[in-house]
Amino acid sequence: MNMAIVLQLLLAVGWLAAFGLLVLLLALEVTMGRAPRLGAKETTPAGASTGAAEVGSDDFLSVIVPTYNEATRINGCVAALLASELQGLNWRLIVADDDSSDGTVEGLEALIKTGAFPSPPLKVLRCGTRPAGETWSGKNWPCSEAVRLLSQRPTPDPDPAATEWLLFIDADVTVAPAALASAVAEARRSGADLLTLAPRIRCGCLAEWVVQPIVVALLGLGFPIARANDPNDDTAFAAGPFMLFRRSSYEAIGGHRALAAEVVEDLALARAIKERGLRLRYMLGIELLELRMYPDFSALWEGWTKNWHLGLSRNPLLTLASGAVVLGLFSGPWLLLLLAGLQSIQQPLAWPFLLPPALVGVALQLAVRIWSRWRFGLGLRHWWLAWMGGLVIGAIAPASIWKTSTGRGWTWRGRSLRPY
Repeated sequence: MNMAIVLQLLLAVGWLAAFGLLVLLLALEVTMGRAPRLGAKETTPAGASTGAAEVGSDDFLSVIVPTYNEATRINGCVAALLASELQGLNWRLIVADDDSSDGTVEGLEALIKTGAFPSPPLKVLRCGTRPAGETWSGKNWPCSEAVRLLSQRPTPDPDPAATEWLLFIDADVTVAPAALASAVAEARRSGADLLTLAPRIRCGCLAEWVVQPIVVALLGLGFPIARANDPNDDTAFAAGPFMLFRRSSYEAIGGHRALAAEVVEDLALARAIKERGLRLRYMLGIELLELRMYPDFSALWEGWTKNWHLGLSRNPLLTLASGAVVLGLFSGPWLLLLLAGLQSIQQPLAWPFLLPPALVGVALQLAVRIWSRWRFGLGLRHWWLAWMGGLVIGAIAPASIWKTSTGRGWTWRGRSLRPY
């Protein structure tokens, strides 16, 4: 192919990537910038309730933290939960361990014995091995066992007029003191059967800094909050790290036991809520929750290759297209910048005409990150490595198809997800 034609194609792709990034930035502001937020202050002019409503004095909250090999994180999670300001709300906290092998339970129990954590209302549940002949994926087993324990130990002096709530929260989440009371108050105010909060993402390792900001943006566009909150729209989404159920509604859909084999159980639970005509309430909780998902690249690769294809309804074309689009938007401008540099070296007196779309694309990537910092408190660190994030996600998409379709290497924390 003639080199001039190749350069013209690259120029067209560069401007297309820049246009795509501009559309992404505008769409993020429309869908996520104006989304309802839950905080600890008075209601904002945008109409986002912030937990100022009173918590029902007779309500009862059961907080369930499923764990599997969380020895490095569970203590911080539990300490934050026990420091909650509950405005008189009756509650209990259950750490449901899924047969951890890293001392998660032993370390927590040792701290309880030393008095570091008050035992009431904390209960540590060892769920044991999963039943033979049954397929249980992810955290469905410990969550289901914890609810079964609650059925054996009813709330003290139950009031027929009171509401019982179940909150499932991940061990990698840290809550603010007002988080629990604010969530229950908002659920009561809105009549939600499932209230789910999207936390603020905290990045630590390099892999998170280059991938997570892109993924957060894609999730915001792929599952619009306004549509998820519309009872007449089939769109359903739940943020698995924080899901607050009205207990009667949770039991009406069968809970985690009804979808034991589901790998992406949060989406399945949200869909079940809407399919039963119950109310789903999805909000941003970035002032109240912080989530650190992956400690290193290996964990990030395992996590997103587990979910990517499933999140796109197992549609191979859509999954591959998503990877290609991310690759083009985030790696493309930097490739053009490199080619423009090479062009200027080879022809010092010639204007590197690939430079304008490359610079516009890079500038728009920075603009997206600045927007993320403004709206979600996500830092700008390593923003110039977005090209690396594009490469990683471009590889995640086909790898996720392979793992999900064949079951080979399809794991979560080393446990196989392949059906038996």
